[in-house]
Amino acid sequence: MSGPQHISAANLVGWFERTSRDLPWRHPGVSAWQILVSEFMLQQTPVSRVLSIWPDWVRRWPTPSATAAATAADVLRAWGKLGYPRRAKRLHECATVIARDHDDVVPDDVEVLLTLPGVGSYTARAVACFAYQQRVPVVDTNVRRVVARAIHGRSDAGAPSARRDHADVSALLPNDATAPQFSVALMELGATVCTARTPRCGLCPLDACAWRQAGFPASAGLPRPVQRYAGTDRQVRGCLLDVLRANNAPVTKSQLDVAWRTDTQQRDRALDSLLADGLITKTVDGRFALAGEQ
Repeated sequence: MSGPQHISAANLVGWFERTSRDLPWRHPGVSAWQILVSEFMLQQTPVSRVLSIWPDWVRRWPTPSATAAATAADVLRAWGKLGYPRRAKRLHECATVIARDHDDVVPDDVEVLLTLPGVGSYTARAVACFAYQQRVPVVDTNVRRVVARAIHGRSDAGAPSARRDHADVSALLPNDATAPQFSVALMELGATVCTARTPRCGLCPLDACAWRQAGFPASAGLPRPVQRYAGTDRQVRGCLLDVLRANNAPVTKSQLDVAWRTDTQQRDRALDSLLADGLITKTVDGRFALAGEQ
């Protein structure tokens, strides 16, 4: 299916200026480090949950060096219910590297950003674009979906391909100073209007969309299963971490055992994985604590 080969920058950016969400990491004066913190937090996590954590976090630790000076336990405790706590550990490691090797300044080069702990292809380009106003393709799930529909006439983007996805978005970016705002607007469109399950096409600012012109054909593939959380090892890990966050001193195995009584083997497996990930440690007397807190 061939469709329009461009998206009107004027339409998209104008729509964004009128309707975009007021997110604090988009405000003027927010530093590159604070934007990087938001990107770590937003990985696989709803904006609403990050909004409850990010403001206090950046007030407490406004720079990489301030974050690096905190203990890993402090960081894991402050991470709270954001989920995927390995991200908190990697953020702490990232802060340490930036403070030590980059004079406490987040690098502005994508290739250098990619060398930092926990920074992948998307995050590196997001920081270069949103913090340093560079014309680089920023591709997340929302952007891939908008491009699949508006440009290629497909209901979903299919399997990701870094080369193809970056090329698709690069071809859409305006060749002027509006490119960074176009990038964040494209992402906003996918997050709030061109959503996966219930797209609100009547609110779409695009004057042309190949998917709409084709009559909204359904996906040829099987629907993706909804990712569950209840009863998973992730939930058990979270319950164990809750016990450790609530105590400023190491806890006994019996204190952890009561956090998950449903399946003792699953509980022990989750505990072993937290130890293997370096999120918790075992003391010499056999108790357990958050990493860096003994």
